[in-house]
Amino acid sequence: MVGVAVDGEGISVDSLPDKARLVYVTPSHQFPLGTAMSLQRRTALLAWAERRGAVIIEDDYDSEFRFDGRPLDPLQSLDRAGCVIYVGSFSKVMLPTLRVGFLVAPASLQPALHAARQLAGWHGELATQAALARFIDEGLLARHIRNVAREYANRHAQIVGLLEHRFSRWLRLIPAAAGLHLAAEVTSHSPVDMAGTVRHAAEHGVRVQTLSDFHLGAPGRMGIVIGYGAISTTRIQEGMRRLASSFSHRGMPCTAS
Repeated sequence: MVGVAVDGEGISVDSLPDKARLVYVTPSHQFPLGTAMSLQRRTALLAWAERRGAVIIEDDYDSEFRFDGRPLDPLQSLDRAGCVIYVGSFSKVMLPTLRVGFLVAPASLQPALHAARQLAGWHGELATQAALARFIDEGLLARHIRNVAREYANRHAQIVGLLEHRFSRWLRLIPAAAGLHLAAEVTSHSPVDMAGTVRHAAEHGVRVQTLSDFHLGAPGRMGIVIGYGAISTTRIQEGMRRLASSFSHRGMPCTAS
């Protein structure tokens, strides 16, 4: 695997290796930074794949939870050359233990995928799939997503507000309008021991990850990733207070803004 640089518009197409024939991207909500791939960058990536005869795997892992702006068109809907395999699952919208995923593939790849599926195990768990299909057909999944999206939007707004208010001495929020996590990078003037801060927070019951945990190769940006899919809204204030205390303990003292 080869890591490729990303910026505010998504993957840097010019940085893709010449020999690459498969590219894995999360264009609706880049993981872990949270940015969305711009239309210009999507078009450039599709053109690159068509020229190279390459395949793009588009992992649309949490686009159901978008809190601002209109839904983004997936790469797969823009693909005219049959380059994109669109994959997703029900782990985020329902529960990880469901273990049901799906993909939408170009017609040219379907025979190979059918053969691979038969070799891997013939079929999934039929009772679960049948129950899920009925759940979708009756409109219950759409209703469920609307309900939980409101809850996640509330958590998202709380954490954004707290990061901007209480953590501005140490962190710069990376804007994101979707998903179940937020990322923030260390400001240029903050002498923060990030690994020590995260370790101190874990010792006090708050688990976050560093951006360096997700680098393929030498670490680049310094910062944290805060997930809020599994924490109740009522515990966010206390969790962020403990996290701020960890930054105070390992970095510059906090001052109210």
